[in-house]
Amino acid sequence: MSGAWLWLLVPVAPLLAIVLLLALRERVIGWLWLACVPALVATLWPAEGLDLPWLWAEMRWGGDDALTRAWLGFSALLWGCAGLFAVSSQAGDRRRLRFWLFWLLALSGNLLLIIAADALSFYLGFSLMSLSAYGLVVHQGGPQPRRAGRLYLQLAVCGEMLLLAALLLRTSGAQGAFGFETWAGVPIDGMTLLLLLIGLGLKAGFWPLHVWLPLAHPAAPAPASAVLSGAMIKAGILGLWRCLPQDDPLLLQWSPVLLAVGLFGAFYAVLLGLCSRQAKAVLAYSSVSQMGYFVMILALAWRDPQNLAALAVLLVIFGVHHGLAKGALFLSAGLSHSYRLPRLAWLLPAIPALALIGAPLTSGGAAKTALKSAFADGHFAAWQDLLSLGSLATGLLLLRALWLMRQDAPQTGRAPALQLVPWALLCLMPLALPWLWPTLRGALVYSFGLADTWKLLWPLLAACLLAALALRLGWSVPRMLRRLPDPASWASLRLKRLTQRPPLVVPRPATARERWRARERRWNRFWQRGALALSAWVVAALLWLGWLW
Repeated sequence: MSGAWLWLLVPVAPLLAIVLLLALRERVIGWLWLACVPALVATLWPAEGLDLPWLWAEMRWGGDDALTRAWLGFSALLWGCAGLFAVSSQAGDRRRLRFWLFWLLALSGNLLLIIAADALSFYLGFSLMSLSAYGLVVHQGGPQPRRAGRLYLQLAVCGEMLLLAALLLRTSGAQGAFGFETWAGVPIDGMTLLLLLIGLGLKAGFWPLHVWLPLAHPAAPAPASAVLSGAMIKAGILGLWRCLPQDDPLLLQWSPVLLAVGLFGAFYAVLLGLCSRQAKAVLAYSSVSQMGYFVMILALAWRDPQNLAALAVLLVIFGVHHGLAKGALFLSAGLSHSYRLPRLAWLLPAIPALALIGAPLTSGGAAKTALKSAFADGHFAAWQDLLSLGSLATGLLLLRALWLMRQDAPQTGRAPALQLVPWALLCLMPLALPWLWPTLRGALVYSFGLADTWKLLWPLLAACLLAALALRLGWSVPRMLRRLPDPASWASLRLKRLTQRPPLVVPRPATARERWRARERRWNRFWQRGALALSAWVVAALLWLGWLW
């Protein structure tokens, strides 16, 4: 039982770091990135689950399954590297104490929802993470962060309300049970499924619930964008996987719709990203596109529940691969915006970009091969060829992101080692991870066949050829596409103005206002001296008399 308390330390360690931050302030900032160390320890040496029934029934933290361990491991690694990066990048920020406060709160919530084995713990962690991330989005201040933060907070609150309603309906259908293990065998109704898809989908950011992502990422600091895209948005996918039954006829009926949503989002986001002129906005649309692949995996699981174990492994592979690669790219965008990188250093951000495209010998190549295999063996085999076109579209998008980073880079300035080390570590993970992690190594070895290698290679070659042709011809984004309409921002501002305006006319009492105001002034002057002390004694006397009676 003693080892089980390690799970309690996983989400509590960031909260203890907040106490140290408030007490020691500047002296402890350099060590705050270590708050994710208990999570890494729990990943490498997992203990038995921690049951706390004295708080509520079926409360359980922990998990020795591959999904929980891998999700917790890559999240802790990403938060640790981005936190070490932030120690240096936020050193000159006068609001850095506020940044670290929201950072640690979001970290605690993110880790809690991963290790939660019951719905109530998941909801607490999800809410803490979602609402705390608002402070990271608006941290830098100014019109753009305020606009992005307003839209994010509005959608986050809506998502929290919908998710809470869905969890209450799910609990009612399970006869009051909170445990995810119990929910796995309980059927689900259409209304609960719709509420879960919208409530968790707003955080996951897949189409058409993605509208906050392209605004939030350019506004937030680079380390915040890294964890927001690499770790936090995947909480929605993890919640959908755990809250839904393993086999249900309703999920079977909805699976084609979910597949269509994932496929359309994967291509639609690429088109929007190609029209963007900011590297972080392009990477944000890339995240929306990649979320489409996660939705496809969910659709496969709903359509073929007999292959749930294999699809769970596929979900883990995609989660780890995308989280680390996208975190590395967002740190690259922040680093290249502030400092001049040597030419050889540009090979490092190319590695996670190639991994997301699905290049051979990378974690992305292994993940894309496993996904194509799952499509070929399932009922959606006819859609398999679209995955290669999706890799081509991703290649064009990420090549544009790298080109914009290079254009945005200053001519002078040397990056500090405290930023270079975690950035380089994350950039190298797509190459090192397949050899360090046996699960991914098997998928990588499977992709070594000549036919599979060509399937992975030709989209990359085609994307490079099209990008070179565009540069040669001097292609630029058409003027009419440079400022696309943004109905989400318009609706957000409209809602803000409506809430600030009183819905009804405030009634005023028909009294002689000046006469009563004059009497109030005379009464205040009479009691001006010692009024507070006298009021306190009167209240204390009344309470004493009430106690005696």
